[in-house]
Amino acid sequence: MKTLLTLDMFGFFIALVMGLLIFVFGGAVGIWFLLVIFLFLIVSALVTRFKKKRKIAMKTYEHSRNWRNVLANGMVPLIISFLYFLNEHMSFVGAEMLVVAYVASVAAITADKFSSEVGILDNRVFDILTLKRIRPGKSGGVSLLGLAAGALGSFIISVVLFSFSKGILLLSIVLVAGLVGDIGDSVLGYFEERGFGNKYTSNFVCAAVGAAVGIALVSLIL
Repeated sequence: MKTLLTLDMFGFFIALVMGLLIFVFGGAVGIWFLLVIFLFLIVSALVTRFKKKRKIAMKTYEHSRNWRNVLANGMVPLIISFLYFLNEHMSFVGAEMLVVAYVASVAAITADKFSSEVGILDNRVFDILTLKRIRPGKSGGVSLLGLAAGALGSFIISVVLFSFSKGILLLSIVLVAGLVGDIGDSVLGYFEERGFGNKYTSNFVCAAVGAAVGIALVSLIL
């Protein structure tokens, strides 16, 4: 439970409500959907505390997150779980596609979290669109360390697909989808610096892009 304390009290309450809805909508895989989100919360809390003293010195350490963070990161997985619920009764797509979309959305927000929390420690940060050197922590910045950390975050979430048939292939799809979502977040970060959007809209789009890329890759490959 200690790892969940990166959320403030109201954020924690909203997370519980959303988790309950995901569990209910997920039906037979509801507990599995919930465990994927729980894994995200755990690894996110751990990576937030990585090099904590240095982040405090840089004034970039953010211990407590609010309900807006919860909604920005959790709305896409919640929507997909609801689509999964509808699909069980209407069968408009293959269930496997929605499972991949769900995991890919969580992989994307995890990749973004890892990129942000680890990439900020890299002194060589570049603007994703202009490729000019910028200060660490500025929205829209990317670095080799951050991208590597993002890949690790996406991989950690994608390993849950090992238990499925075609597990290695699905893992690879989610890994790529998570990274693309992470890069999409950085692109939106570029526009954040120019007054368009904020970190919450970027997080939401990050998860949506991850899910969309996951669906596209499943459609093309499987």
